[in-house]
Amino acid sequence: MGYKKKKSTRFIMITISTLFIGVMLLLPLIMVIISSLREGFSFYLEAISTKTVISALKVTLLATVITVMVNTFFGIVASVLLTRYSFKGKQLLQTLIDIPFSVSPVIAGLAFIMMFGRMGWAAPLIDAINNTFGWDIKIVFAIPGVVLATIFVTFPFVSREVIPVLNAVGSDEEDAAALMGAGTFTIFRRITFPHMKWALLYGIVLCTARALGEFGAVNALSKTRGETFTLPLEIDALYMSGSADSITAAFAVSSILVLCSIVLLIIRSVLEHTHLSGSGAGKNKGSAVKKESGATDGAEVPEEI
Repeated sequence: MGYKKKKSTRFIMITISTLFIGVMLLLPLIMVIISSLREGFSFYLEAISTKTVISALKVTLLATVITVMVNTFFGIVASVLLTRYSFKGKQLLQTLIDIPFSVSPVIAGLAFIMMFGRMGWAAPLIDAINNTFGWDIKIVFAIPGVVLATIFVTFPFVSREVIPVLNAVGSDEEDAAALMGAGTFTIFRRITFPHMKWALLYGIVLCTARALGEFGAVNALSKTRGETFTLPLEIDALYMSGSADSITAAFAVSSILVLCSIVLLIIRSVLEHTHLSGSGAGKNKGSAVKKESGATDGAEVPEEI
């Protein structure tokens, strides 16, 4: 049985949803924008153009780009593997992918310190590589550590968007193409990827949004302001300074992330609208074909004279 469509019930549910979204989501973001412009637009431009902020923005974008590329590749491979192949340990692999959802980002950062830090088990290997080739590879408290922490935290987003879609679609078309002699890459390019492309793009958007705002894991692996700080760490440093100007500057830098979030939200909405429009057009086209086929089957075919 469906819900009774009473106007009073609908009004109450709309009011509760609107108030919750307004108070918990929209109002704080609006206050960030208002607070960032408290000292005027000239102060705002000065606050977001300092050397430390520019450096934090570069580190954030670099870590985000690398993270999205790595997790997109892994997400595609893991999704195809878990939905198109059967092997021992499949369920275990599915569970391991979800580890970043259940582990605190701070713990993830500390784990990387214990692995790649001076007392970590990988430290002798890194030292041996540096001594052999004359390099100066650093993981902890350096850009690679920031990237690794961001990759860990955003690890499941792409695969968890693509896997349900591939499971829902099934493998009948791919099996038929294989029987007709199509190669693995051809099957992926012509059949699998078109089915998963919208889910893949949606997962990339979610991964990007999460990477831009990561704080906990990156905070454990980044200690040098102006070199390895990301925007969330720079915001925290400005706010913890305590002065009125630094707090306003923190809100100004925060507005950059707010604007990035709005852009990503718009991109996500456009992708969803495009996907739904395409699906609706495909269904209408299929219905039209079925109707036309039914009409043809039911019509009398005139005998040849």
